[in-house]
Amino acid sequence: MALTNDYLKRVYDGLAERCANEKEFLQAVEEVFESLQPVVEKHPEYEANGIMERLVEPERAIIFRVPWVDDSGKVQVNRGYRVQFNSAIGPYKGGLRFHPSVNLSVMKFLGFEQIFKNSLTGLPMGGGKGGSDFDPKGKSDREVMAFCQSFMNELYRHIGPDTDVPAGDIGVGAREVGYLFGQYKRLANEFTGVLTGKKVGSGGSLVRTQATGYGLCYYANEVLTHNGSSFEGKTVVISGSGNVAIYAVEKAQELGAKVVAMCDSSGYIYDPDGIKLDTVKDIKEVRRARIKEYVDVHPGATYTEGCSGIWTIKCDVALPCATQNEINEDSAKALIANGVQLVCEGANMPSTPEAIAAFQDAGVLFGPAKAANAGGVATSGLEMTQNSERIYWSAEEVDAKLHGIMKNIYKACVDAAEEAGKPGNLAVGANVAGFLKVADAMVWQGTV
Repeated sequence: MALTNDYLKRVYDGLAERCANEKEFLQAVEEVFESLQPVVEKHPEYEANGIMERLVEPERAIIFRVPWVDDSGKVQVNRGYRVQFNSAIGPYKGGLRFHPSVNLSVMKFLGFEQIFKNSLTGLPMGGGKGGSDFDPKGKSDREVMAFCQSFMNELYRHIGPDTDVPAGDIGVGAREVGYLFGQYKRLANEFTGVLTGKKVGSGGSLVRTQATGYGLCYYANEVLTHNGSSFEGKTVVISGSGNVAIYAVEKAQELGAKVVAMCDSSGYIYDPDGIKLDTVKDIKEVRRARIKEYVDVHPGATYTEGCSGIWTIKCDVALPCATQNEINEDSAKALIANGVQLVCEGANMPSTPEAIAAFQDAGVLFGPAKAANAGGVATSGLEMTQNSERIYWSAEEVDAKLHGIMKNIYKACVDAAEEAGKPGNLAVGANVAGFLKVADAMVWQGTV
């Protein structure tokens, strides 16, 4: 699909000129704009109020240096980011990513996507994202702590429970959130819900660790159920081996599927008898080792260097949970040739536009990231609520609320796709449903 609406094309072309080197951000904006064309044509007030021009410019973008001392006593310097994209429906909310690939384009793409994802949850949260090009892999606990404390020395002045509430993302797990929260508490002299993903007992919510993976499977199961199927008996391939992937495996197996493959940044494992999750948890969560060690314990499994080959494994359901643009057109065609029925995105923008088009042209069911992986931020929103009330909900209560939110997101996507004249197109539905709430709030609040 191309941009044919004059207003949207004008805004996008201007953005492409100003942000010519920000390819991930431009990819995300173009995908959303293509979906929104029929909606913008029905609502001239959006152009009159400059909604699209304002939507693609962050309200605030902070870039800062992060100096820290490594174990050899040498000063290291990384770059930190926080992009506070849109606060029309609530305080900025979005994760922190620590990974060498982090740059301004990646932060803006993730923050832009977060606007719509947070809107879809039905909770009062705006969109933001942050992080650093720091790589926690191979660093000692003391080095990670030193970095996190230095990072928070600058970030703390820009966040707060009613301003901006960061969370974890790639490279930022329970250890990093703990160091970040401890430094915020020290600097601000207060114990507030300024970060989510905290340790249970220190303001954290039960089920938060599992939430994105569980929510992904709840959404995928809604798609399957409404198309006369279920996870029962399905063969599933899941990329990644972090929180999202691990708990997607756990929930998919609970729902009756056989997960046969996972990966990390080095390569992928294939176990035709089904992934043994206790082994993966020991490797990735306890020992922080590489996934290739799985085959040392399960000789019936195989390990292959490189990640893209994981999508050549025959499966009924594919759940990409690693990183952006991991499924290209060739990978999509391999999945289609092998009879994939559903692709549901657990990572942020893991499928290229060409891959998405291939799935849709082939009639493969497709669940877009901003809807399918919203379970994590939804449960972060529930953590914020518990922090505000100074209470804890049981795991059963949180899981039930998460399940309900994912069912509601699926219904909102279906209804919005119908309204936009694209019945069954959940990617269009997610963009439209997420956008309308934010755009109407921006119109109501005036030009700010």
